[in-house]
Amino acid sequence: MFAVHFMEKNIIVLTQVLRDIPAVDSDLKIKGRKGKVVSVHETEKDGIHVQVEFEKVIDKTKISIKDLGKKKRK
Repeated sequence: MFAVHFMEKNIIVLTQVLRDIPAVDSDLKIKGRKGKVVSVHETEKDGIHVQVEFEKVIDKTKISIKDLGKKKRK
């Protein structure tokens, strides 16, 4: 069992106790956000730091504001 700390830019996003360590370049989903494992570093006795890079979030409000000016045809 390992204490796995998932980190993004030196900020801990999630800490879990896992049996298996995630592999580099594997896809994962944390708190509803899709991400990819960038690197894995072992610390202490059973501690593991996993650097994760999340996908950029697209702001949907900008798209809907542009569509407000258009009229719907029946």
